[in-house]
Amino acid sequence: MILITALPGRGQEQIDAYERLAPVVRAEEGCLRYDMHRVSGAPERFVLDEEWSSRAALAAHDATPHMIEADAASPAFRAGPAEVIELDAEPLA
Repeated sequence: MILITALPGRGQEQIDAYERLAPVVRAEEGCLRYDMHRVSGAPERFVLDEEWSSRAALAAHDATPHMIEADAASPAFRAGPAEVIELDAEPLA
């Protein structure tokens, strides 16, 4: 899970970037889920929910040209670095 905050008034740019990137990422080997949601009541806050078949698949994803390009472009509309939250594979009871 990744928490993203766009600069004030720049949330649509984050959405546009995600919409361009999502089909490419979803086509990557090992991508099980890649979905972004807006935080209710916070137009510049988003949660990116992604799941990968393995750590190796995630590492390969992070090294793709499209992700390197996306990461380089994001400071133009993001308030700061995204916060990555790694969850345990199994949910609690």
